[in-house]
Amino acid sequence: MSAPAVRPDGAGRCRAIGAALFAGVLLLDQGSKYWILHGFDLPDRGSVPLLPVLNFTMVWNRAITFGMLGGLAGVGRVVFPIVSLLIVALLAVWVARTTRPRVAAALGAIMGGAVGNVIDRLHYGAVVDFIHAHAYGWSWPVFNLADAAIDCGVAVLLFDSLTDRRG
Repeated sequence: MSAPAVRPDGAGRCRAIGAALFAGVLLLDQGSKYWILHGFDLPDRGSVPLLPVLNFTMVWNRAITFGMLGGLAGVGRVVFPIVSLLIVALLAVWVARTTRPRVAAALGAIMGGAVGNVIDRLHYGAVVDFIHAHAYGWSWPVFNLADAAIDCGVAVLLFDSLTDRRG
């Protein structure tokens, strides 16, 4: 007779969800960047139109979101990864304590994206950005899958905080 299956408690389930999203986002992000750099060879191609509203455009981002703090130059290569990893550590504590699957998923996505961008900074000295959305004279800053995961994770956390009706 086999032992009964043990169902994880709420926090255990959330840790598993957070870890799965972390790993999934990190693998997709790093895989897409590897392909863009070495398979598609975007650095030599510069910009490639995919759709009327979407290009692959190679950008080496040495700053943080939307080019902020780009003036830190070489210091940013050290400071940004350290700050990012400290934030990831704090988010990991949050994942370990939450019993809300949606929160755990959002945190996992944010952590995976942040670590993906840290890997870029440590390996290349800059973040690999390549997705360029634009339409009717409007252009969004070039980004990557890690950035998208971070933004979506933050949006889910905001949505969750606005819809949380617990006492």
